[in-house]
Amino acid sequence: MHKDHLITSENDIGIELEDSEELEKLKEAVDDRKKLIQALRGKPWPMRKKLTTLRESQEFLDRYEGALGKGKGRKLYAYKVMMNKKWMKFKRDLENFKTACIPWEMKIKEIESHFGSSVASYFIFLRWMYGINMILFGLTFGLVMVPEALMGRPYGSMPRKTVPRAEETSAMNFAVLWDFGGYAQYSVLFYGYYNSQRAIGWLKFRMPLSYFLVGVGMVAYSYMVVIRKMARNANETGGGDDNSFNFSWKMFTSWDYLIGNPETADNKFASITTSFKEAILEEQESRKDDNIHLTRFLRVLANFLVLCCLAGSGYLIYFVVRRSQKFALDGFENHTWWERNEVNMVMSLLGMFCPMLFDVISALENYHPRVALQWQLGRIFALFLGNLYTFIIALMDEINLKRKEEDVVQLNMTMWESSLYNESVSENSTAPPMFSHPGDVPRGPCWETMVGQEFVRLIISDTMTTYITLLIGDFLRAILVRFLNYCWCWDLEAGFPSYSEFDVSGNVLGLIFNQGMIWMGAFYAPCLPALNVLRLHVSMYLQCWAVMCCNVPQERVFKASGSNNFYMAMLLVILFLSTLPAIYTIVTIPPSFDCGPFSGKARMFDVIQETLESDFPAWFGKVFSYASNPGLVLPFMLLMVLAIYYLQSTSKSYKEANVELKKKLQMQNEENKKKNKRAALKAAMELEEARKASSSRATEQHYNLTHPDQNALLNAGDMIP
Repeated sequence: MHKDHLITSENDIGIELEDSEELEKLKEAVDDRKKLIQALRGKPWPMRKKLTTLRESQEFLDRYEGALGKGKGRKLYAYKVMMNKKWMKFKRDLENFKTACIPWEMKIKEIESHFGSSVASYFIFLRWMYGINMILFGLTFGLVMVPEALMGRPYGSMPRKTVPRAEETSAMNFAVLWDFGGYAQYSVLFYGYYNSQRAIGWLKFRMPLSYFLVGVGMVAYSYMVVIRKMARNANETGGGDDNSFNFSWKMFTSWDYLIGNPETADNKFASITTSFKEAILEEQESRKDDNIHLTRFLRVLANFLVLCCLAGSGYLIYFVVRRSQKFALDGFENHTWWERNEVNMVMSLLGMFCPMLFDVISALENYHPRVALQWQLGRIFALFLGNLYTFIIALMDEINLKRKEEDVVQLNMTMWESSLYNESVSENSTAPPMFSHPGDVPRGPCWETMVGQEFVRLIISDTMTTYITLLIGDFLRAILVRFLNYCWCWDLEAGFPSYSEFDVSGNVLGLIFNQGMIWMGAFYAPCLPALNVLRLHVSMYLQCWAVMCCNVPQERVFKASGSNNFYMAMLLVILFLSTLPAIYTIVTIPPSFDCGPFSGKARMFDVIQETLESDFPAWFGKVFSYASNPGLVLPFMLLMVLAIYYLQSTSKSYKEANVELKKKLQMQNEENKKKNKRAALKAAMELEEARKASSSRATEQHYNLTHPDQNALLNAGDMIP
């Protein structure tokens, strides 16, 4: 509706509000103005006309909306209008506040505008992982570490909370603390420090139960949030096809006319340029025609080379872990720093150099960049997974050695207690209570703390390797290229070494496998979620700075997938594979006899049965035992599998129906375009014929005007009989 039909003066409407007819006209005019303001952005008008119409409509509403509240019986309407305005303003302010509260949103938008959606997807994924780890950190810190520190028995009160006498002199050395030994080992950071007392403090806090439930709850929450995110991404990508008129849409609808900041305008300009590069590459890849036989041969060769690399890395890790076990038997103090940290350093170096080798091999395959990224992610995923499980298998061997050592320690401890008792009791005397300093008491190896320490060291060494690689491989390289380019023999920026590109696949897999190690080791080292939160926080700022200062956009910029479900699928797989070793150790391996919240129990999960027997009525325990009976659990699981299969089949049929509907709509669209083209051609032909007829008539009239004598002779000749 044109604004001239809506601009109504006081004389047209009338302001005698006692007349109900005039009042209705005024209400209709006010409603029309509101609708016009809402639909103003979609009007094909010049910006000047839009601003003028918006200003006049707002003035009209300010003048007459309040007048509707005057008179008898109209105060309620005025109140509703006022509350509606305030509610709309509140919702607008709330949306602005929610947008402002999204962490690192502007940083990610800036990166996306310069490097494309593929690089930005990594930082979005990192931010999402940061949120998950904040929840995990809250669970471990609030329900495990803080209660033990505040309400548990203090340091030095019992052997598991005391540094052994032989280690006291070196317990504060930096090298010992860096390996998370000494006072760090005997603290709330690790499993072995926690007491097995059922209730601690004046709150009677159930520490063993809380420790077990937090460990299970972290895994359950992680499964829930990953699957929920995958379902949400799948729903978001279920829209229609956006490939029709792709370049036209980008050309005419990309710019945001509400931008008023020069820096934002520059970022938007760079973003539009990047999106055009992405679209052009998509079009080129869809039309590419290569030699299929040569391509297949090169891809088979590339996969063979990748398999060789994977097998070699797995053997290397197994070899160094076996060497590490020999060093442990000899005593780490008798070996060099490299031999003590050989396992962690080899795993970190393999994770750093093998992706580069895979990247070189992938050049043989000539895939689309998005497909090449997925292959690269899959290969690095296989590398990290093989390395991690090789490490776990070797760690299980070490756990078995620790358990054998624990049996020997238990026997020696029985003999030590007997000797201590015999020394303190003389003949024909009453036995005094035995007392010995906690640091002098023999203790077992506590395999749970050993497992937690290994994962913490692995996380720390991997983090340090990543940061050092970033500073040397990106920052120092960029400085050399930037300042030595003026005095070098060739162009360093265009040739070797040039500026580095951001490695999306390597960084994504690094995030996923670090998170897998957190899930795997958090049960034995409650400090791991806190360390990962700190690592992700630093990584966001450091990598955002590095990508903007030291990296250049990829030569082949491509559009990322509409969802990160490929990342999420790998995260779900690593979550499942990471929880298997932890669940295996919890269910099958007995806990250590003298450390941790489950000491003295046959299995760690016995704390559930103990809680049911002590804190709940007898009937509740019977109900729980019946509910956990395999005769009920297996049919319930079968029913769940059948329900999932039914829902999956229904979803598949819906997707097929949507695909068919899209095809029909596309066919109808093509048919409409053909009809429009035929109608346009027909109209053009008719217009051309009319133009020719008009041109011939004009020529004839011009000829008659310029040759009147010949026309008169012709007319006279016609009159002669």
